Amino acid sequence: MKTSRANLENTLHHLNYRWNLEALALWKGIEPPFKAHEIYAGYERFLSLETLRAIDAMAADGDRTRLRHALIDHYLQNILLPHETEMRTWMRGASAHVDGRKIYFGDIIPWCQKASTLEQRLILQKETGPLCKFLRPFALNYWSIMLETLREDLGFADYRDYCSSKKGLDYAPYVGRMEALLEETADLYFPAMDRWCRACYGRALAGLTRFDAIHLLGMAEFDPLFPDRTLDSTLDFFGYWEISLPGIPGLQLDLGRERGKSAQAMCFILQVPEEVYVLMKPEGGWVDLETLWHELGHGLSAVFTSPDLSIVERDLATTYSLSESFAFLLQNLSLSQQFLRGYLGLAEEDAERLAYHKTLKDLAFFRRYAAKFLAEYAMFESGDISDGRVYADLMFRHTGFYYQPESHLFDLVPEFYSLDYILGWMTEAILEAELQSRFGETWMFEAGAGEVLKKWWAQGNREDIQTFLSRNHLGQLGPDALLSRWRKRLQAS
Repeated sequence: MKTSRANLENTLHHLNYRWNLEALALWKGIEPPFKAHEIYAGYERFLSLETLRAIDAMAADGDRTRLRHALIDHYLQNILLPHETEMRTWMRGASAHVDGRKIYFGDIIPWCQKASTLEQRLILQKETGPLCKFLRPFALNYWSIMLETLREDLGFADYRDYCSSKKGLDYAPYVGRMEALLEETADLYFPAMDRWCRACYGRALAGLTRFDAIHLLGMAEFDPLFPDRTLDSTLDFFGYWEISLPGIPGLQLDLGRERGKSAQAMCFILQVPEEVYVLMKPEGGWVDLETLWHELGHGLSAVFTSPDLSIVERDLATTYSLSESFAFLLQNLSLSQQFLRGYLGLAEEDAERLAYHKTLKDLAFFRRYAAKFLAEYAMFESGDISDGRVYADLMFRHTGFYYQPESHLFDLVPEFYSLDYILGWMTEAILEAELQSRFGETWMFEAGAGEVLKKWWAQGNREDIQTFLSRNHLGQLGPDALLSRWRKRLQAS
């Protein structure tokens, strides 16, 4: 099959659009514009190894990686689609029975955050164990087919080789780095987290589960401090940066509580910068503010991406670590002491207490994702992803909360995305330190900070984090800024 470079780019962009449009509809709880099995109808010849060879023959190094992995994404999705559909169908109907109520898999997080008790979460744990065992064969089948396809069709040595090729990361050195960071922050984390658990539940950290962690880190205990205002009304903050929300071209906000809508917030980027959607189903309180602003970090960085970049540079990114850094920057801003006092009007003591626990939550999530990366790397290194004991052991060792071994496949995020989060966290702390050095502790209220952010956002996801930092004279990627922030805010309290 002969095709031009322009046709390759446009077809891949179109397939991305179709895939994301269907996902957007499913998240909204509305009928998709076409059935899942119709997404690739008419593209069977294009989704071939012959097209992959054509990309290798015509594209330059940087573009070749983006183009070939965009094609590989759809090649895999086309093969996995019936198996994913089967797995999702079974998962959609799976529910735990707690005090006469059905808790579906997709509703576990918001239920734990807002509507559960300690005793009910213990029942949930007992109920989800057998459910995970029942669903396990569907998840294993999905992963087995993917791994076989990567080896047999696409020639990758293993899953680590595939992810490394796509994202340009050598994963092995990060194992030691994450282990060192977890050890370095253990003395900061465990005593503080144990105090929080005892204060909230009257129980030690070691006696609690991951479902208790979801409740605790949802920060519902602080919701009475939330000001008497709607979530929508907080968007006028962005006027400080001369950004009008809602109403900015390209960004659509869907913050309603429609029936059937997913409980998980998401930013859908259909095409950059013209069509970006931020969806969430508010539950009330601080977790809504954090969630919305995290997704806005993705959305704003997308709609402010320069339209002068090529379609490959704009729409065919292979990693979103840099986008995660902007998401974490806005998320952490929304619960910073300066923002809580200066914008939301909280009393100094309340702002200090809330900001402290937000920092501890930040460290807790960092440790969770570092532990997940170690567990996932170990699973794929061994070649056996069916055994969840390594996952459960590492998660307990590094977070202090009990994790069920049988749930590991349902906490597994593709392509070592846990490390993408971690790299985004490190970069976010570097960006925050830079903004503080230019504009002071209250940088978020300065128009100049908005100008700097817009210049960073305009560069899109065309480069990896280290190249972005170098281009913008922001130093080397590393944990120093993050460690400094945690120590400053947690050791002082």
